[in-house]
This record gives sequence, C-alpha cells and structure tokens, in this order.
Amino acid sequence: MADRERFAALVADEKERYSLAEACLLLAEDAYPGLDIQHYLAEIERMAARLRGRVKEVDPEEKVIALNQFLFDDLGFTGNADDYYDPRNSYLNEVLERRVGIPISLAIVYMEIGRKIGLPLGGVSFPGHFLVRLGLRGRTLVLDPFSGGAPLSEQDLRKLLRRVIAGSGRAGLRSAEDVAAQLPLDQFLEPAGHRQILARMLRNLKNIYREKDEPERLLEVINRMIVVAPDAASELRDRGLVYHRLEAFRAALRDLNDYLEQAPDAADADEIRARVVELTKLCARLN
Repeated sequence: MADRERFAALVADEKERYSLAEACLLLAEDAYPGLDIQHYLAEIERMAARLRGRVKEVDPEEKVIALNQFLFDDLGFTGNADDYYDPRNSYLNEVLERRVGIPISLAIVYMEIGRKIGLPLGGVSFPGHFLVRLGLRGRTLVLDPFSGGAPLSEQDLRKLLRRVIAGSGRAGLRSAEDVAAQLPLDQFLEPAGHRQILARMLRNLKNIYREKDEPERLLEVINRMIVVAPDAASELRDRGLVYHRLEAFRAALRDLNDYLEQAPDAADADEIRARVVELTKLCARLN
C-alpha cells in the first residue's frame, strides 16, 4: 500500500487504534520521499525497551520522573526555542534524529514512549502550547514536554493562557490577566484525539510554508489536511488558491467551486466568486 493510501486508511479509523507515531511519520514522507518509517518506529520501540528495563512496576508518578530523566537528561531531547519555526521541528523523523522539537512534536515522542511503559498519557490541545495529561487518583497531572516534562500548576496554565490572549488581542477592554483568570481551565484540558493532533501539526506546517512562501510544500500539507479534516471547507479554498498560484487553473477552479458550494455564505464568498469568474475565463482560453 502506498504511503498516502496507508495514511488515509489509518486516519479513517474512527476508533483511532493506529499508532500516532506512524501517522506522523507518514506525514513526513512528503518532505522526505522514501523515508524509512519502520526504522523510526523501531527506534521508538528501542527507546521504550531501554526505559522499561528501569521502571519495572513502579508508581505512575515515579514513571513520569523516570520518563523525564530518560528523554530529557539521558537522551537530550529539548525544545527548539532558538529556531521555533524550523519545519524540521514538526517532522517526527527529524525530531527523533536531532532530538529537538516544538511542544506538539515533543509531546508525541513523550506520549508514545510513555504509553509503552504503561502510562496512559493523552495529548492536550491547549491554546498556543500543546501539553500532555495523565489521570492520577481522581486528579489530572498536566505535563509540558517542551520544558522537560515539567508538571504545570493551575497558575502555570493560566499564565500560558494569558500569553495567548494577550498575543491574540482578544481581551477587548479587559486585561488578558482578567480574562485568563475567569476562564474555566477544564475546557482547555480535554484529551485530544489523533485527528486533532495531526490537524494541529499540519496547521503549524501550513503557517510555516505560507510564511516561507513555498507553495509546493504548502500544497502537500493541505492535501494531507483534507484527508484529516474532510469537512473543513476552508481547506478546499486554501488548496484552490495554492493551485491558482501554481497555475493549475482547472484544479483551482474545481476546489473553489466546491468551497462555494459548501460555504455559500462565507465571509469571503464574494471574493472567491470573483476568483472563480477569472478562472473560468482562463480555463476557457486553455480549451
């Protein structure tokens, strides 16, 4: 089965019984043709096997301490604060090779290895900063792999929230601190499913390749996003605009027409209709 078909087959599993690491490595195959996916899956298993030999049957909190020491002290995984928007930070093969990443990619390594030693870790799609959660005796431990697996208090989480609110300018007339203090944290700490995690990784890459002005790479990412989020009409629009940029006019026209059919009342519908008229004339001249 071709890698793209394999990816689509995995994502189609609504019960998400597939390996998140494998899905992330399949994403990376676009940027790294011929990537040896099994090599990296085996590397994750080798890491977990080394750690299993240390932890045996210990308390979950002790396992977290052992996992943190193993990944961040022994193996040297770290957050890439110096070059945060390097696309390599979002490709799992590069994260495993270079041992640097961003919150979400480090969280994936953390969860995959942690689960293999018996920790039921889950992802948390927290605003602006991906985290990991672990249920413990009626409470939830929230961990930050970007900061060495540090456990976060309510105060720490609200500080993260304040930073996001201040950066977005959505506080309005109130201070970001006031808004963050009153928002219920539970709504931001729900476990993230595989699709949510993959979509967030892809959004990161979309933003990076848009900023770097690499339309071919951007197209690959959007193609994956459409598999992960097939009901997101905006992805059809974005792909259509990239196709237009790449002078694939018929493909652009098809996607933009599909977008208007799915979202006829979208805020940018008039702008896209004007683009469709332009593309229709272009395609007519190509016949």
